[in-house]
Amino acid sequence: MMPFPSLRDLPTQLHQPAVRDLAWTLLSPPLLARTPAAQRHPLQASRWSQQPETLADWLLALDADSHALQQWLSQHSVRRLGLYYERLWQFALHAAPDIEVLAANLPIRQQGNTLGELDMLLRDEEGVHHLELAIKLYLGRPDCSGTDLAHWLGPGNHDRLDIKLAHLDAHQLPLSARAESQEALGALGISQPQAALWLGGYLFYPWQHAYAAPLDSNPEHLRGRWLQHADWPRFALPQAGHWQPLPRQAWLAPARIEASHLWSNQQFKHWFATLAEDARPQLLVRLTEGPQHCWLETERVFLVNDHWPAA
Repeated sequence: MMPFPSLRDLPTQLHQPAVRDLAWTLLSPPLLARTPAAQRHPLQASRWSQQPETLADWLLALDADSHALQQWLSQHSVRRLGLYYERLWQFALHAAPDIEVLAANLPIRQQGNTLGELDMLLRDEEGVHHLELAIKLYLGRPDCSGTDLAHWLGPGNHDRLDIKLAHLDAHQLPLSARAESQEALGALGISQPQAALWLGGYLFYPWQHAYAAPLDSNPEHLRGRWLQHADWPRFALPQAGHWQPLPRQAWLAPARIEASHLWSNQQFKHWFATLAEDARPQLLVRLTEGPQHCWLETERVFLVNDHWPAA
């Protein structure tokens, strides 16, 4: 279930961070192979899916001049990772051949109360579609096996994979078929769109712990590891390369760091020494030297406090 398999390595070749994130959004595999509701890649019926080289050309041109993408992102707040992910999809779908974007984040209201939003409504040669788009990073609970979706928690311990899927299946996707949505859909000249989801992201496995993937996971899903604060010295000792934390906005595409922005080992040691033991989870990447004086991500890990997930 790897979309555009011939373009697998393209994101690491791009220089502009937002363009790399855009490429990752379009090209990365879904977390799951089987979901309660239909799963559909938003570009499934686009000419880009049949001619991936034209998508590559578009992304390379954006990398050379990212003004249009930067202007698009600046129109709305994208501080939340999920909103940033949605805005990247919206930009691509507006540009995609053979796709007409009908609405994005369409609110559905009843008597002045908002029941929810439809993430994306679009028309292509396969019909009209209501798509729910989500980016999630989940860590496997250390006291479980990993096979059940309920074993996977968000780093802040406020989210769970099975609950997210249940909410998509029971509330977000059926919303476009509810009577309360018909007025808003009718204003767009549509009535019953086909509802589907697309769930991207990463699964992080416990360090030094035998752990299985969820039974319904995509075999090609993106993955990392997680460990507690006290385990870091033993974990990092044999690892070659440089470690540094990534800000939340940079959690999508594999990191590409220019040599001038690479942390020294001493700089990382100082950061780690001053990190509070109860600090929120930190996403760290290990970087090794690549071409053109840049350093490329070879591994990512979540560093959590010693009480996670109880804290």
